[in-house]
Amino acid sequence: MAYREDDSQYYFPPGQSLARRVHGERAVGLLYGQRALLIGALEPLTYTGTMLSTGSGDRPFQRLARTAKIQETVLLGTRAEADKALAAVHRLHERVNGELSEAAGVHAVGTPFSAFDPELMLWTLAVIADSGRAMYETMVRPLSEVEREELWQDYVRFGELFGLPSSQVPSSYREFSAWWEERLSSPDLQATPHGLAMAPLVAFQQPVPTTARGNLIAQNHIIKGTLPPRVREIFGIPWGRTHEAGFRAMTAGHRRARHLFPRKVRRGRNDVFFDVVMKGERERGGTRTPQLDAGA
Repeated sequence: MAYREDDSQYYFPPGQSLARRVHGERAVGLLYGQRALLIGALEPLTYTGTMLSTGSGDRPFQRLARTAKIQETVLLGTRAEADKALAAVHRLHERVNGELSEAAGVHAVGTPFSAFDPELMLWTLAVIADSGRAMYETMVRPLSEVEREELWQDYVRFGELFGLPSSQVPSSYREFSAWWEERLSSPDLQATPHGLAMAPLVAFQQPVPTTARGNLIAQNHIIKGTLPPRVREIFGIPWGRTHEAGFRAMTAGHRRARHLFPRKVRRGRNDVFFDVVMKGERERGGTRTPQLDAGA
């Protein structure tokens, strides 16, 4: 989509950007990240390289919440806010590089990894793009083919802001969809032992107050329901007719009722909710996580 000159204050202008519309929904912002995390963990080189380079191994929810805040800042904030966040991410990504000391999935010992590798960056963008779309269509409404294309072009722009050249990504949503389905069916898609333990922990066991545990259970069920069947299978997530019926009832109820809530409840940034998660982890002194072995 071509944006007007007077919208130069934003990378994703209000009233025009599909990505802004999608990620401006609080329900999307609260759920898509966990889905993206689970699917993203199934690319062993990207996952292991990131884990080996992180300095927040015992604070995974701090990392998840900070990532979510940065993404919302880029998608929903001004250019000035986004540029500041992007510069911080670039500095962090400079530390994500090295070689595997042990095999990870199909990747052999010595395989190099870098946060600036276009192939690995595309995988990261893909899990974000598919999860944002999936959550919006689940919690709000289906998108038309034209809207899906506009949304994909916004994600291409999003990737460019993080340093992924548009020449390295599928040029249309149709091409992306075909590429995505091929990746999801690839035997290379697998979880390392560390990923099998870590990804579900971070996706489903957020440190929220006791009063919010019921909401967390419902949110987790919705996330599980939107996962591709093969992803549920890899992580050993049970899913049968009863699970599917509950998922459909909850999401249909949300779609019917969302218009009854004030706009400020339905739309906006989720900083308050992310801060609750970060505070919960700080107060308990961190999170006990599986020990990472380079080949895990």
